[in-house]
Amino acid sequence: MAPQSHSSHTFQVDLRGLVDLLSHHLYSSPRVYLRELLQNAVDAITARQALDPGAPARITVETGDGTLAVTDTGVGLTEKDVHSFLATIGRSSKRSADGGLDGTAIASARSEFIGQFGIGLLACFVVADEITVVSRSATTPGAPAVEWCGRADGSYTIRTLPPHAKPEPGTTVRLTPRADGTEWTRHDRVLELARHYGGLLRHEVTVTDARGTATRVNHTPPWERRHASPLARREALAEHCRSTFGFTPLDTIDLNLPVVGLRGVAYVLPTAVSPSQRAGHRVHLKGMLLSDQAPELLPDWAFFVRCVVDTTGLRPTASREALYEDETLGAVRDALGARLRDWLTGLAASDPTLLHRFIDIHHLAVKALARHDDALLRMLLPWLPFETTDGNVTLEEFARTHPTILVTRTVDEFRQVAPVAAAAGLGVVNGGYTYDHDLVHRLPEVRPGTAVENLDPATVTAHLDAVDPTAELAAAPFLTVAREVIGVHDCDVVLRSFQPVTAPALLLDDREARHERTRSELAGAADGLWADILGSLRTEAPRAQLVLNHLNPLVRRAVTITERGLAGVTAEALYGQALLLTRRPLRAAESALLNRAFLGLLDHAMHDHDDTQGGSATRKEL
Repeated sequence: MAPQSHSSHTFQVDLRGLVDLLSHHLYSSPRVYLRELLQNAVDAITARQALDPGAPARITVETGDGTLAVTDTGVGLTEKDVHSFLATIGRSSKRSADGGLDGTAIASARSEFIGQFGIGLLACFVVADEITVVSRSATTPGAPAVEWCGRADGSYTIRTLPPHAKPEPGTTVRLTPRADGTEWTRHDRVLELARHYGGLLRHEVTVTDARGTATRVNHTPPWERRHASPLARREALAEHCRSTFGFTPLDTIDLNLPVVGLRGVAYVLPTAVSPSQRAGHRVHLKGMLLSDQAPELLPDWAFFVRCVVDTTGLRPTASREALYEDETLGAVRDALGARLRDWLTGLAASDPTLLHRFIDIHHLAVKALARHDDALLRMLLPWLPFETTDGNVTLEEFARTHPTILVTRTVDEFRQVAPVAAAAGLGVVNGGYTYDHDLVHRLPEVRPGTAVENLDPATVTAHLDAVDPTAELAAAPFLTVAREVIGVHDCDVVLRSFQPVTAPALLLDDREARHERTRSELAGAADGLWADILGSLRTEAPRAQLVLNHLNPLVRRAVTITERGLAGVTAEALYGQALLLTRRPLRAAESALLNRAFLGLLDHAMHDHDDTQGGSATRKEL
């Protein structure tokens, strides 16, 4: 057998395909090209200052002549560096292990670099077909300036320039935008992007227009102004919040985690927001904006703040538009959550007025947090408002007048029983809102001696007054018909006396009873195997109760009806009215019942009218 031959080959890269991949899948928008240019400039300055701490640190962005140029006073590149790094996709001098720019000092500064992946310059091909880089190295004295010109088709040229072409070390990157990329290189758009991405960079960044007017875009963040007075600092933070997020904060919370080099501020929203709304936090990495939509920075319950932070210890994703989810980010998220909890507990002791304002606005956020934080629960639960039969009050206030607190499971259940329970002196809390049911049941932990029970129909019925036996005996014929008619809906009918008098009927049921009625209806409409399955799920849930109020004048008249047809229609009408008072969506059968009861009562009214008119005519004839 002839020996097998092996040959070695190198992967070929389709640069146009790679640029398309970057523009449509890695980067969210063409605007990131300027961020990548600023990032490379900052890293080049960092590398040079590792060798010479006194080296200048400036970044200039020039616009106005149809091109865009970004110039830095960084470490620069030699011709060898240009071949190694600009012409090799994915290789970065900032993480090189084989020489190049990695002298001892620069290698030690590698952790300070913003970029690490070696693909940032490719983002420029999203807006331009040609990139020109002119660079002079600060690490090789006497080395000439080098010009590298790369094109989107994958070709490039390199030439050495005379000394006067670039007398000082540093790099200039120049782009000539395509026709569809000119929007991103206009002066106003470049100025906006430079402020957006580079507003917190530590080195001076200026944008120059065609007339030579320079505008500095970065400034010291207000939380870093240690020498300002407390009032001036507070006003500066408020102005920063307004310019960044568009609102004046209720309060500000300093964030400081030295372990990961994180500093910043959390702004407390002055208006309520939905807890399902994912907060957009601004995260800067070594001064460069990483993301202005970073919900992963804080726990989900912290939807009442918007944050701006700058960090050196968190990892970006390859697109540099989000944070990499790892153990470090998880620890930072927990630590920032603890800082927000400390602020809340501190308010209870230092500024109760502000705490009241905060709870009035963000009680839902506090409830979300208190469910999982025992210390916060004990401190803040008595301050939290709940919907009760006494109105919107705190649990502390409610428990003073109701030693036993009853809690509904749903908003519908509360609305059913609230008027009657309030008249009967029962203390009922609406547990149907998010977190409320669980929190009310934990009240005995905070306030020993308080009893909390789930509300069920039997509890309400037991507090309704029985009707005089004589009156109930007189109503027996009507009640018999009503129980037959309403019984098909798995509902009993009883006669009681209760307040308010204006309520003719009360429908008492719970979630289990409703589920059983739904199962029964589905089983009746199904056939075959599905009907057998639904039948096997039958439970002995308590039946609902239609409680007729004997104090109501309409009910007093209704129970005297002896004609069976009219009695049945009247019972259905009272049941339908009680259904409407629950404010829950009606099923098809219930809607049909309401329609039938309305038409039945209308028909009886018209018959009575015809009989009356007929009797009058007869009397006139006589």
